[in-house]
Amino acid sequence: MTHAVEVRVTGRVQGVSFRWYAVREADRLGLAGWVRNEPDGSVAAHLEGPEDAVEEMVAWCGHGPPAARVDDVEVRKVGATGGSTFEVDF
Repeated sequence: MTHAVEVRVTGRVQGVSFRWYAVREADRLGLAGWVRNEPDGSVAAHLEGPEDAVEEMVAWCGHGPPAARVDDVEVRKVGATGGSTFEVDF
């Protein structure tokens, strides 16, 4: 069964390659979805796949790449879109 969530990550998460590291991690976990920078300085992502893999990706978002400083991760359940790839959304 596919599990889907959207996350909003705040802190020092733009300008630190957060999106590119997220793509690499999501690919490793076999997730579909997207990640993008938001105008308010946060990063948003749609994550879908097996529940354990989605939970592992949410945990990764709690620290992000080495140069990031994550202050908060908001998570909300959403419907799955049936996507098959994980990409940066501009």
